[in-house]
Amino acid sequence: MEQLHAYWRMEYITAPRFPAEMKRPFTELPALGDDRAALIVHRQRLSYLILNRFPYNPGHLLAIPFREVVELEELSPAERADLMEAIVFGKRLLAAALRPDGFNVGFNLGNAAGGSIAHLHAHIVPRWNGDTNFMPVLGQTRTLPEALESTWAKLAATAKDLAAKPA
Repeated sequence: MEQLHAYWRMEYITAPRFPAEMKRPFTELPALGDDRAALIVHRQRLSYLILNRFPYNPGHLLAIPFREVVELEELSPAERADLMEAIVFGKRLLAAALRPDGFNVGFNLGNAAGGSIAHLHAHIVPRWNGDTNFMPVLGQTRTLPEALESTWAKLAATAKDLAAKPA
């Protein structure tokens, strides 16, 4: 049997699940005033992009409206447009910074669909050819080749560059 050594993962596994004390993280994280600690990589007028703390793949982003709503229908037309622009910007950002081979983009609406936080948000997941292996299937474990902080630094720097250029 081959052994997988990922010693750096222990730091991630044993780290406190920040922000454990937060009752409404998608509302409270933008108010922290520290986008690096919050893992926010880009802000728009009505929504923002944040790195998922429990990602499926490196660079897994969430596009979130600032106003707390549960359903798509609760967003105003301006909020819908801004959220879609955040999703498009997030895809461009990941393409520029990480060069994935594809993307999964979508919403989990309701508990039955996998929605774990009652604040509407979209997932933007970069995918690479061959990125799915035996670990999630057999070991109920995902392996991430890069720390969240390193991914945040790459994406935050690229976001500033992309935001300065017209789409």
